[in-house]
Amino acid sequence: MPAIDHFWAVIPAGGAGTRLWPLSRQSSPKFLRDLTGSGRTLLQETHDRLVPLAEDRFVVVTGAAHREAVAEQLDDLAETAILAEPSARDSMAAIGLAAALLERTDPDAVMGSFAADHVIDDPAVFADAVRTAVDVARAGWLVTLGIEPTFPSAAFGYIHVGDPLEAHPGAAAVREFVEKPSAEVARGYLDTGCYRWNAGMFVVRPTVLLDLLAEWHPDFAARLRELAADLSRLEEIWPTLPKIALDHAIAEPAAAAGRVATVPAAFGWDDIGDFDSLATLLDQAREHDAVGTTVLGDEDLVHVVESSGLVIPRGGRMVAVVGLDDIVVVDTPDAVLVTTRARAQQVKQVVSGLKDAGRADLT
Repeated sequence: MPAIDHFWAVIPAGGAGTRLWPLSRQSSPKFLRDLTGSGRTLLQETHDRLVPLAEDRFVVVTGAAHREAVAEQLDDLAETAILAEPSARDSMAAIGLAAALLERTDPDAVMGSFAADHVIDDPAVFADAVRTAVDVARAGWLVTLGIEPTFPSAAFGYIHVGDPLEAHPGAAAVREFVEKPSAEVARGYLDTGCYRWNAGMFVVRPTVLLDLLAEWHPDFAARLRELAADLSRLEEIWPTLPKIALDHAIAEPAAAAGRVATVPAAFGWDDIGDFDSLATLLDQAREHDAVGTTVLGDEDLVHVVESSGLVIPRGGRMVAVVGLDDIVVVDTPDAVLVTTRARAQQVKQVVSGLKDAGRADLT
């Protein structure tokens, strides 16, 4: 199918992926890594699945420290397509700046924001959902893709799906966004069939996004438009912008006001939030159900005896695991992580401890 007229793909490429330490670091975060064994980084895979929809209409927003690496990985993008944030101000500032620039560049633009570190296993179904979302967004809605949940996750936020939109088949109103619930509450959500995972994928006209922001944060919207009119003031204006996520800044209050729609989508999705998630993803990709050890990297560097879990050999050394179940071993040149899949969420505490100890060289 042809690309979508006036559709712009916005890719926020930020975050350090602390739960994937020591594989992901501040200097080389997870979106710059090949975590699926495909030979392409997560950022490159995100770009690849959006090209058929947007052609060369991209805006990538990343940290100043990562601009050069992003440009190397996406070497077909124009230099002006990559915006470098002087500091991390969360998703509203990053996506809002892209919107403010597109508002001036293309009055007919519809933008879709898709994080650089997500994995999607069915690009065709994803593309169909985006096309539907663009049609709804042209009518003035803020649209989010609602991912069909496959298990009662306590690690994701949820979208409460309301009544179908009569004028837009395949779309429905959003009643509310729900923060990460307990596993028990999440099971109840799945039983109703009225909830979808919130993957933070938004499709909207740039002016609609900024006008919504202006309703609840008028100074924020004004500063973004002021900045878009003169990017030479980036260092001056950027530190004054609020540090807030798009969900909290506009999606939640706009949903309460009846101005958010969702396109429920049934493609496989994962944000690879920790090593347990990564192990599950790799196991599914290998299409086996047998309990065993998955290796991401050189299998000649791993020797396993009666064990299961995930081993990532990146330090050039032999890694041997004997008699351990659901283990996670990550070997890098300067650090080794050993944990279990059940404790994978706690890895971020290691990063916090290293920062407290003044070991920024390891984070």
